[in-house]
Amino acid sequence: MFHKEGYTIISVSFIIIAVINLLTMSLIDNELVTRFIGITTIVVLFLILQFFRNPKRKTQPNDELIISPVDGKVVAIEKVYEKEYFKDERIQISIFMSPINVHVTRYAASGTIKFSKYHPGKYLVAWHPKSSEKNERTTVVINNEHFGEILYRQIAGAVARRIVNYAKVGDKVVQGKDAGFIKFGSRVDLFLPLDSKIKVELNQIVKGGENTIAKK
Repeated sequence: MFHKEGYTIISVSFIIIAVINLLTMSLIDNELVTRFIGITTIVVLFLILQFFRNPKRKTQPNDELIISPVDGKVVAIEKVYEKEYFKDERIQISIFMSPINVHVTRYAASGTIKFSKYHPGKYLVAWHPKSSEKNERTTVVINNEHFGEILYRQIAGAVARRIVNYAKVGDKVVQGKDAGFIKFGSRVDLFLPLDSKIKVELNQIVKGGENTIAKK
């Protein structure tokens, strides 16, 4: 199953690849060349389909848990000063997504959206220390019954060129449901209360909608 954010790109890619291959077979009288072009275009299409896949995850909402919002690798667990919204110290958990990861963003907790803001910016590599502040990004705050307010930030990287964010202030959201998508994207940061019990380790591979990030 593919994510709705990929429907247009997938459809256009099918058409372009079909045209390229038809023209190749009509105009080029060289079997090796036509075969090379055919294989190359199929590989490109496969990568596009791979990127926009949207596997179903069986999330059991639990207000006492924060779940991973994305698939990827935990690259940071640290106490930081969050200066955009909280203006105090929080535990930051950063999850890096490679181009082969699923890029759906899911709500890490159920609750009410208190804050949602888009920031234009640069496209530094996602693991750059300043990417959380300098890159194109969205900041969303969910008010959860047990954790209180938690913040997550979608961050574009060197390849990503569009962040899709579904969260709107006042929305009631459900843990594990689609929160957005980062097209050819990059990283999500979570900012949690200091008393959160972290259940992941550095370099751990996590699945969005399934793995527990923290417990109250």
